[in-house]
Amino acid sequence: MVEVKDLEKIFKLSRRQMKKDKTTTSRKVAVGGISFSAKPGQIFGLLGPNGAGKTTTLRCISTLIKPTNGEIFVMGMDNQKKSSDVRGKLAFLTNELKLDNHFTASDTIQYFGELHNMTQSDIKLRRDELFNYFGITEFRDRKISEFSTGMKQKLSIAVSLIHDPDVVIFDEPTNGLDIITARAVTDYLMKLRDEGKVVIVSTHIMTVAEKLCDQIGIIIDGKLIINGTLDEILSSSNTENLEDAFFKYYSEVRGV
Repeated sequence: MVEVKDLEKIFKLSRRQMKKDKTTTSRKVAVGGISFSAKPGQIFGLLGPNGAGKTTTLRCISTLIKPTNGEIFVMGMDNQKKSSDVRGKLAFLTNELKLDNHFTASDTIQYFGELHNMTQSDIKLRRDELFNYFGITEFRDRKISEFSTGMKQKLSIAVSLIHDPDVVIFDEPTNGLDIITARAVTDYLMKLRDEGKVVIVSTHIMTVAEKLCDQIGIIIDGKLIINGTLDEILSSSNTENLEDAFFKYYSEVRGV
């Protein structure tokens, strides 16, 4: 399980950033005290517009940045006090993951497997399983520079999951992908859920959230506005679909 308790992240802005954001304050509250839990065998989705605090939240969970306040527990471990152990239990995939174009797919997966202290036999088993599922096998000895955007994304997923983590965190997993690759990614996320993994995704795409998520948290301006199943959110907002529900909450928060 992943438990987030009163998570707050405040960034200190430089003068250049203040000018860019057209603000006179040097503090930016990216996440303002949110709490939620994601359970094994479920997909928890953070739904919100760009800049809402989704990525910051996921980076805090993944130990990439330190929260200003609050607590995060990953599989029972405090992710600040046991950050190294936590990183061994989770995978974090973001579109910012950069693969070395001079490496082949096999070289890349080998490197990351060794980084996780996996045995050679375990690396081979996981590589073959992931490459077969995502259709990478026939391209395994090609350099990444020859890969399409979709193939790079699928290899990034294989790299992230090489150590068979208990917690899988994907930031905008289908963003910019063609429909075939996007379907392969969402199908695999559901496969991980069915295997009992903890799966957390962020998205601003309503149809992705409706299809994938067992629990949905709507986050706007760093605040978790509502958290529940799709049916609970529709009932609470008195709407018929997630898009209408989202815009109702957005209007209430922003006063538009």
